[in-house]
Amino acid sequence: MDRVTWTVDENDVALIELNDGENRFNPPFLSSFLDALDAVEENTGAKALVVTSAHEKIFSNGIDLDWLGPLIRAGHREEAQAFFRRMMALFRRVLFYPMPTIAAVSGHAFAGGAILCCAFDFRFMRSDRGFFCFPEVDLGIPFLPGMIAIITRAVSCQVFEEMQYTGVRLTAEQCVEKGFVTRACPREDLGGEALGFAAGLGKRREVVREMKRRTHRGILRVLEEEDPPVIASGVFSV
Repeated sequence: MDRVTWTVDENDVALIELNDGENRFNPPFLSSFLDALDAVEENTGAKALVVTSAHEKIFSNGIDLDWLGPLIRAGHREEAQAFFRRMMALFRRVLFYPMPTIAAVSGHAFAGGAILCCAFDFRFMRSDRGFFCFPEVDLGIPFLPGMIAIITRAVSCQVFEEMQYTGVRLTAEQCVEKGFVTRACPREDLGGEALGFAAGLGKRREVVREMKRRTHRGILRVLEEEDPPVIASGVFSV
């Protein structure tokens, strides 16, 4: 099975499904995801995008530490830096995608997986299983400035600071209460709820593209100006 697959329904809503196990971030997964985003934009008339996971318990567990950890410990600095740049390129691509986007969070969203969710315009989350969590304080990977900018456009600064420093795991209902998940629903209803919501978001791509460009110009500055020197300094450990 392909790591990432996509379809477009009769309402011009594209559905991207992440099929790579726990959907951990490594070069092949990032490339497959970015290729799917390009294909939907360039080869379809889709007007909204939903992304979900095929895993029965996990949306994404973030960085593939089994791959990245040995790479860093072996001193492959340039390859590690290239990976972080590629990961941030995925977050940026989702953030500025020229149509409304919905993350249908079908299970655990941890670390980079949770950051990815924050790049979407809306988040729907499974209510009967799964946590939303930033465990980087325990993993020893400080957030890049661009990560913080993306997270805090979805999660309030006060809530983010609690999550960042404690690594607390939040349920879907708690995420709704804290204002960064639009709707919590059982697994069997999640896809239909997200797709139905997306069907009402069919807008002109050029308008959405320009809205996002103006809305997120501050985040773009952080991604372009603040992230590169931090990545180049190698201030991460696993």
